[in-house]
Amino acid sequence: MFNKKLLSVTLSVLLIVFLGVSAVNACTSIMVGKDASTDGSVMTTHTCDGNYDARIQIIEGQKFEDGAMTTVYKTRCHDGIPGYNVTELGKIPQVEETYTYFHIAYPFMNEHGVMIGEATFSGRSELGNTDAILMIEELERLALQRAKTAREAVQVMGKLAEKYGYGDGGESLTVIDGKEAWMFEIVGPGPLWSPGSGKPGAVWAAKRVPDGHISVVANRSRIDTLDLDDPDKAMASDNVKSFAEEMGWWDPSEEFLFCEAYNPNPYGAEYYQKRREWRVLSKLAPSQNFDPKADRYPFSVKPDKKVSAQDLMALKRDHYEGTRFDLTEGLAAGPFGTPNRYATPSFVKPEGKKDMDWERAISMFRCAYSFVGQARGWMPSPVRSVLWFGEDAPHSTCYVPVYSGTKELPESFTSGRRDKFDRSSAWWAFDFVSNWADLKYSYMIENIKAMQEKYEGKFFKMQPAIDKAAVEIYNIHGKETTEDFLTEYSYNNAKKVVDAWWEFADEMIYKYNDGYINHPDKIESVGYPTEWLEEVGFGEGTAAE
Repeated sequence: MFNKKLLSVTLSVLLIVFLGVSAVNACTSIMVGKDASTDGSVMTTHTCDGNYDARIQIIEGQKFEDGAMTTVYKTRCHDGIPGYNVTELGKIPQVEETYTYFHIAYPFMNEHGVMIGEATFSGRSELGNTDAILMIEELERLALQRAKTAREAVQVMGKLAEKYGYGDGGESLTVIDGKEAWMFEIVGPGPLWSPGSGKPGAVWAAKRVPDGHISVVANRSRIDTLDLDDPDKAMASDNVKSFAEEMGWWDPSEEFLFCEAYNPNPYGAEYYQKRREWRVLSKLAPSQNFDPKADRYPFSVKPDKKVSAQDLMALKRDHYEGTRFDLTEGLAAGPFGTPNRYATPSFVKPEGKKDMDWERAISMFRCAYSFVGQARGWMPSPVRSVLWFGEDAPHSTCYVPVYSGTKELPESFTSGRRDKFDRSSAWWAFDFVSNWADLKYSYMIENIKAMQEKYEGKFFKMQPAIDKAAVEIYNIHGKETTEDFLTEYSYNNAKKVVDAWWEFADEMIYKYNDGYINHPDKIESVGYPTEWLEEVGFGEGTAAE
């Protein structure tokens, strides 16, 4: 049993440190089982919402001699972001061989087609620990370097966290390969754990999404029941129930729910997480008539129809359009229907509404990057997974295909500064267009959609032919030649899109300037929508007394 008195004494000091470690982001990740997708692929997504490193580094796999070590870091996900410093937390033994993986704020793919999405839920503050050395992004990195399957990735992360301690806030990871989809959730061991204590340095659980189902996580724990008698359905640390019982968070006479034990009170306004869960489930399984005010939703559901990568992109770009929560409607959207609601500190909120906030959509202006990932179990490893990557906000980005066999990407996607406007960076191209669109959103979003369709539409039309050619090359010439082919395809498309987006940005500066819509042959004045003018009292200030 834990000494609860000692825990309470330690907590007040630890809380300050821990809150600094577990800086809250706000991500939305979706999973689709292989029998729930249109093409038989397993899929996951991620919107990385916040000030995070959006540069993709392809880290080649290596072989190491006995005794080699690997360094683990804190705040590596914010590398290159002003105000953050990446610091070393310690070293752990390296494995004999690592696999090539794609590094970014939250590493998302490896050469074997394992893919990972992420969402923070923070969890109970009592779970923080300052001796633990593994942060969530480092667990992802280590899993991708060491695992060939989603199940193996879950086991790698769980084992490492138990041994070296998990020092981050509560996290959900959506882990897939070409056959399975797993939700992995983890919290810290509490302040009394120390290395070498013989006790697990983390509490974690993983639940498999049924092959015919979809699931979503949006900043609160989603794992409910755990069938730990069947390792094909669930896995967990040995202390997953006993720790909750010791802390008084679970009564053994009741059903054990991981989410209730370790994340009973999600952060933020009441519907900050729930609404996004509702939106995904109601879009993919509308026949189930989910209540937008429900307290909890099922861990997974069968969709009404099979889901495509394009369906997931549409969800990533969603602002509740067409519902009573539509962020493009109302006075807060301004005259031109912008869905963006900037952060509103409590000191400027009206009295009586300090605990309230704007509606939180899936697509966010402050998103660093997002992706939709497809893992196809029947494909050879270089072709197995394709990650549709988009810089900045989903609603204004263009998703470009990056195959698991890709060895190089344009410099604009691998480097760039965030402390100043940098035209060498792909991120700034998309961020600028997204911000400029707020000037006249209802008009400019149509231009953006046309650009998205132009390029994404072409990529999807090409995908069957590219897949077929890559498989044929693999069967005749082997892995290396296949990787060369896919690298050229992924590289050229990424470069083509970012070059086009900078040109598009320049066009938008001219076209939407000084409130006008500037065409090549005329200047058009559109003013404001009549309904908005009536709402804001147009003319009242100049009317005669």
